[in-house]
Amino acid sequence: MNEQRKSRPRVAIVFGGRNSEHAVSLLGAGSVLEAIDRSKYDVVPVGIARDGRWVLVSADQKFAIEASVEESEAALALPSGEGRLVALSPGSVPQELGTVDVVFPLLHGPFGEDGTIQGLLEMAGVRYVGSGVLASAVGMDKGYMKTLLAAAGLPIGRYVVVRDRDWRVERDRVLKEIEELGWPVFVKPARAGSSQGISKVHGMDELEHAVELAREHDPKVLVEAAVVGREIECAVLESLDDAPPVASVPGEVLPAEDHEFFDFEAKYYEGEMTLDVPADIPADKAEELRSMAVRAFETLGCEGLARVDFFYTPQGELILNEINTMPGFTSLSVAPQLWAASGLPYPELVDHLIQLALRRPVGLR
Repeated sequence: MNEQRKSRPRVAIVFGGRNSEHAVSLLGAGSVLEAIDRSKYDVVPVGIARDGRWVLVSADQKFAIEASVEESEAALALPSGEGRLVALSPGSVPQELGTVDVVFPLLHGPFGEDGTIQGLLEMAGVRYVGSGVLASAVGMDKGYMKTLLAAAGLPIGRYVVVRDRDWRVERDRVLKEIEELGWPVFVKPARAGSSQGISKVHGMDELEHAVELAREHDPKVLVEAAVVGREIECAVLESLDDAPPVASVPGEVLPAEDHEFFDFEAKYYEGEMTLDVPADIPADKAEELRSMAVRAFETLGCEGLARVDFFYTPQGELILNEINTMPGFTSLSVAPQLWAASGLPYPELVDHLIQLALRRPVGLR
């Protein structure tokens, strides 16, 4: 290994995961692997298979929406406090891969975006891109997220949290609480993303089926009163110079006409969604939205990046829907497009996030 190679920061791109957003994670990893500056960073692609094994993947691997992490005989371990990845091959002595300076966890959903891998990396003393344990966990659990956002005075819609025991033991009470929200409602897993398991429900006859569908992804379910309005999204990014976080220009999400809402297909299949950026809203509302996005980011204690989703009602009100601590991250995903429109192209965004992580201290902060 020459001196130039040794002097480059080593970045582990971690992707895949043990949930229904596995393929979405791979798409983001593919984009980052194409965009990252190989002359500046030594890249180690690491996939997490659906069964939870960590495997080494080729840096030239291409991914499609139907892809999954390929099986490998190599398993990976992360020794506590040493900042190293070690490959454990069956029947052989562990092979050290070298010091890892930073991990870029391109993981979505449970066992990745929810604070679990962040906790692992914290215990191992390894720097990483994105929010820490608490912000990641709260950002993943939409019920607790809304509690904190409301406590900060941010406007949110009406909702009901359906916990596993309540649904099994007190279903009639839960159904009555949901009915009081009015119709339609959106039923979704409380701790999932990418619009997996979401249903738009128009009446009581559809409700139980929708809850059971959401429970296939998460035993905890969130039911939200529908908000009439346009879906406007804004990305937030930490600054490198200790200045406050900054917000992108807002953009309006416009699903294709055959999509009743911004579902999985609209998000990830070509031609099913357009992004109108900057969003066609009054300038004062755009600034208000950007300010609210930063407030939401700071309320949860986010780090690195986030995407904050709003509804803009016909009456000119802004309703905060949710915050995503690791939003979709392909070059064509909403957050990267918003930053590109704000003057930060995708390769520079990737570099900015890695630099943020490299400058961040390990331990409590």
